[in-house]
Amino acid sequence: MTGQAVLVSGASRGIGLAAAKALAAEGFAVALNGPLDDDELRNAVREVRSIGVAAVAAPFDVADLGKHEAALDAIEAVLGPLTTLVNNAGVGVLQRGDPLDVSEESWDRCLEVNAKAMFFLTKAFAARVLTRTRNPEIFHAIVNVTSSNAVAVAVPRSEYCASKAAAAMVSKIWAVRLGAENIAVYDVQPGLVETDMTAPVISQYEDRARAGLTLFPRVGQPEDMGAIIAALASGKLPYTTGQAISADAGMLVPRF
Repeated sequence: MTGQAVLVSGASRGIGLAAAKALAAEGFAVALNGPLDDDELRNAVREVRSIGVAAVAAPFDVADLGKHEAALDAIEAVLGPLTTLVNNAGVGVLQRGDPLDVSEESWDRCLEVNAKAMFFLTKAFAARVLTRTRNPEIFHAIVNVTSSNAVAVAVPRSEYCASKAAAAMVSKIWAVRLGAENIAVYDVQPGLVETDMTAPVISQYEDRARAGLTLFPRVGQPEDMGAIIAALASGKLPYTTGQAISADAGMLVPRF
């Protein structure tokens, strides 16, 4: 064991579960966040435990800010002090379409989960880490999962793009605030990745990847993102913080 313990939000499946498994392979004890009374979350915990580390379910709604402290307390009562936070929980738009038709409900939902919850869960995590005497040999980090849409506009998902741009700025804010405390903060920005959220359009993504939208002619897999997240959280990019990692197969590289 590394002495590191991580909370991964949105870890029932997809990128979150892939990250939890990759972190477990690095020796982290893992708390997996997901919905209350959820079979998928229970199965995810079993998968992570099978790797040979301590793993617990952390069923709480990240958007319910009043539950953050109790959730962190419950996790630490089992795993010990958390050293690492992976903010992966996120939502998409309620309906793709013209920005002229975006509902206030969809806008608020995206901003509440994708940006506000990330900011305040990070705040709660950082505040308790800063009250402790820490072993300087144990790497502490926060890894936020945003999107290539933090940079690039997707018109049918305008409110999602706005929320991810806000989340990217949240990453920068905490990197600046926590740098002097030796807590690294990163922003992983996935591009075209095959998940449940992208399932309705994955065939289009695959066609566009093969046609040259991405420099590698394929869509990404959750395991690709998990490997990146685990490398960052493990301190494998020393002397770095505040970086946005374009995990998009070169999709956003400017070209003529």
